[in-house]
Amino acid sequence: MSATAVSGVRAFRVYLEMIKVEHSIFALPFALIGMMWGTRFVSHSAWPGWKIFLLIVVAMVSCRSAAMAFNRIADRDIDAVNPRTNMRAIPAGLLQLRQVNLFFYGSCIVFFAACALLNPLALALSPIALGVTLFYSLTKRFTLLCHFVLGISLGIAPSAAWIASTGKLALPIGPITLAVICWTAGFDIIYALQDDEFDREHGLRSLPQALGRPKALLISRICHLTAIGCLIFGGILVGASALWFVGVLVAAGLLVYEQSLVKPNDLSKVNMAFFTLNGFVSLGLFVFALADQIYRS
Repeated sequence: MSATAVSGVRAFRVYLEMIKVEHSIFALPFALIGMMWGTRFVSHSAWPGWKIFLLIVVAMVSCRSAAMAFNRIADRDIDAVNPRTNMRAIPAGLLQLRQVNLFFYGSCIVFFAACALLNPLALALSPIALGVTLFYSLTKRFTLLCHFVLGISLGIAPSAAWIASTGKLALPIGPITLAVICWTAGFDIIYALQDDEFDREHGLRSLPQALGRPKALLISRICHLTAIGCLIFGGILVGASALWFVGVLVAAGLLVYEQSLVKPNDLSKVNMAFFTLNGFVSLGLFVFALADQIYRS
């Protein structure tokens, strides 16, 4: 363990690594889809204006940053004894606990401020949204359904953006919210395969730890199949054009490929399945959703 915490530009890079800023690509595209769908639902345009767009991005990034910082704080002792995670910022001594706490509270303040500038409903629901994202970090200690709690924390994104852009919640955003929940749970189960033995030895809960790899992978596949069904139903509810459904078909192909990369006795391609392909799924769906909006304008 390093005896001295980093500072300056290197500290900035460590903060970005700590919160895995590049993983914002998972939820942010779905938030922007919720923004476009919500805005079109109440008007003839999918663009809510720069102010709302930027506030949604700030709210998303700050909420996720707070959640990741809290996760690193809550899991610092677990991370220290897991060979896969013992080089994370806190156990490696790159950041002091005090620094991460300050980052966490600062992110929470920015999140609440962004919600306050959006609309009253966004502000009223902001503690619930933040609470759910923070709660996930504790769930591996007592429930094997932790993957679905993570799914809910990301699934909030499209509904939250709908509320941010319209000031109210409506049924059509429900299916895509459920789609994100199932998609996230599916890929998190795959990611958890790497730690099934560690979780078993340290009293942590997950589907791979509790059910074994073959059954956990089966549940992951059911989750991804359900997600595709929800994306189709959501497109129908909002009156999407054929472009959206082409995007769903592409996403389905990527998820089939993702599932084919991981086998109970071969986890060598987990990182490609988890990071690369899921990034393509979310970004790809956003591109087709944007094309659908342009086509319908």
